[in-house]
Amino acid sequence: MFKKSILLGSLALILAGCSDGGSGTEDSADGGKSEEEKVVKVASHLPPMTDVVEIAGEAIEEPYKIELVEVSDNIQYNEALLNEEVDANFAQHTPFMENFNEERDGDLVALQPIYNAIVGFYSPTYDSIDELEEGAEVAIPSDGTNEARALMILDQHDIIGLADGAEHTATVDDIEENPKNLEFTHIDLLNLTGAYEDGVELVFNYPTYIASIDLTTEDAILLEEDENDTFAIQFVAREDNKDTEAIQAAKKAFTSQEVYDFLDDLSEEGHLEPAFEPGE
Repeated sequence: MFKKSILLGSLALILAGCSDGGSGTEDSADGGKSEEEKVVKVASHLPPMTDVVEIAGEAIEEPYKIELVEVSDNIQYNEALLNEEVDANFAQHTPFMENFNEERDGDLVALQPIYNAIVGFYSPTYDSIDELEEGAEVAIPSDGTNEARALMILDQHDIIGLADGAEHTATVDDIEENPKNLEFTHIDLLNLTGAYEDGVELVFNYPTYIASIDLTTEDAILLEEDENDTFAIQFVAREDNKDTEAIQAAKKAFTSQEVYDFLDDLSEEGHLEPAFEPGE
């Protein structure tokens, strides 16, 4: 069963009946579990992530239910999970989660990769990367993990050269070769589409965000090469609740045939690639 709610502001609004995936105290005739214990609150942000949560909510086995808790930015879903306002989230890849854990002394745990978004660079100026000019401006994410991801793509395509060993932690300071003297501008991930609209020559972006201006991965002039699904979007819980029956039931729902079929349809559009086989 599926339910939807919205988390507003700076998390000061705590949703009524918020559970911790297994700490309810009111017994019921249904296996001794309270209604709170049977609801898994999952924070998420934008489609198709929120779509996946909804589909998993329809696929989850009784007596468990999934409630989508919509947030408005890339900070709330982790803060909500860390503060036990939700039971899980579905909005990030492992490197982003690990960076959050390090900064906030968190205990978030990636339980299951679900899909790998096909990211790349887009340009309002060039039709091909071969047209890239000397001194062009390049907009990359301001958060560390996505900055590294963007730089790794440029390194993969020999646009820049990164220092040896500088991969998932790479910053612009690790650029050792920059033959076109590109100028890098750090922009919040959610504002990169605006940078494209403002005419920045080369802009990193996710298909979820660039779709707002009717662009798809077919419009990208550079795409990521990642055979290991390093940046796959993960179903994430906490160390203290990851093994509860409720979280495990939700994990099973996220790897259901219904979720896979939805992702498979999107893969035909070049949006993403599923990162699991049904029933994992």
